[in-house]
Amino acid sequence: MLDVERLRQDTPGCAEVIHFNNAGAALMPRPVLEAVVSHLELEARIGGYEAHDAALEQVEHVYQAVARLIGAEPDEIALVENATRAWDMAFYSIPFRPGDRILTSVSEYASNVISFLQVARKTGAVVEVVPNDEYGQLSVEALRAMLDERVKLVAVSHIPTNGGLIQPAEEIGRLAREAGILYLLDACQSVGQIPVDVRRIGCDLLSATSRKYLRGPRGVGFLYVRRELIQQLEPVMLDLHAASWVAPDRYEVRPDARRFENWESYVAGRIGLGVAVDYALSVGIEAGSTRLRALAERLRQRIGELPGARVHDLGRERGGIVTFTLERIAPEIVKAFLATKRINVTTSSVASTRFDMEARGLEKLVRASVHYYNTEEEIEAFIDALAELQRQGPETVHRLLAERASRRKG
Repeated sequence: MLDVERLRQDTPGCAEVIHFNNAGAALMPRPVLEAVVSHLELEARIGGYEAHDAALEQVEHVYQAVARLIGAEPDEIALVENATRAWDMAFYSIPFRPGDRILTSVSEYASNVISFLQVARKTGAVVEVVPNDEYGQLSVEALRAMLDERVKLVAVSHIPTNGGLIQPAEEIGRLAREAGILYLLDACQSVGQIPVDVRRIGCDLLSATSRKYLRGPRGVGFLYVRRELIQQLEPVMLDLHAASWVAPDRYEVRPDARRFENWESYVAGRIGLGVAVDYALSVGIEAGSTRLRALAERLRQRIGELPGARVHDLGRERGGIVTFTLERIAPEIVKAFLATKRINVTTSSVASTRFDMEARGLEKLVRASVHYYNTEEEIEAFIDALAELQRQGPETVHRLLAERASRRKG
């Protein structure tokens, strides 16, 4: 059992807002906030380089903490600016040739698909989408049937941006290992939300962020690269941190995963990430996941009880992201109205997950994502706000929002 009251006391933002945008950026706990601010203050007092030297032990600890979190070794971890850059550094280091097949999921994220299409255009590789099963998740049987000697990569988002679906990552990994195919897992939404173990999953590469369910600062993420694979992948970009200039006409790339990093970095953010990982481990990933998933199911149930409301989450297993629509009320209006109640949500559009959204005839959804520090009382306040919005109707809300905007400008 989690001490939710203590966790909320640790989280200053809980006194300010009902935060149901954890899949965007979660509220930082006080130890993370203090670690980031403390290092920035040190930089201001003694200088950035000098502050980094003074904090070397804390920075090195981040590699150990992240490795422990995902069941890896510290030399398999690279710290980078964000999850997208981590994913890019992995993907673009893979040498593709004409006819190579890239297999991905229906719910794949736009940034990843754009990269697939760019590389396919440049190299002659082919991008193929694995069909879903009856639960709306990647069909393991369909994947099995699609695997052959031309498949170069299986790349999947563990939890998509537009719903609670949790992909069967371990089953995908088992097939990829058996076939000897590279497996890249985008764990941006899953690390910190559910237990993630790279050995059990069997992925070769994994990217993740600090700011979402790990509750760390923005501007930092990490990449895992399986040790046996590191020497086979040379990043598309190198600098004097990722490689050494050993002779006028020769360089050597460093042997560990830090070859995927670059020299300049957000040191305070990295330290904050390490503290966030330590905090998550102290709370307990399993315990936190159990609570937040129970809260999400409660939220789905309560939204489903509202007239004209529809929950759109797929999957046999579902996480903390809840997506829904209200009849006759645009998702942007829902978001804006909730903001007047100090309730944070966001929207998810077809541009983010086009394969999935187009297949389901969806244009835009409201996305509410809970964490373990949220409460049942906050869910009820959320439902009350939605019911009020439905009673007032979109026209009234449009007028109220316009009046508020006019007052702010005045």
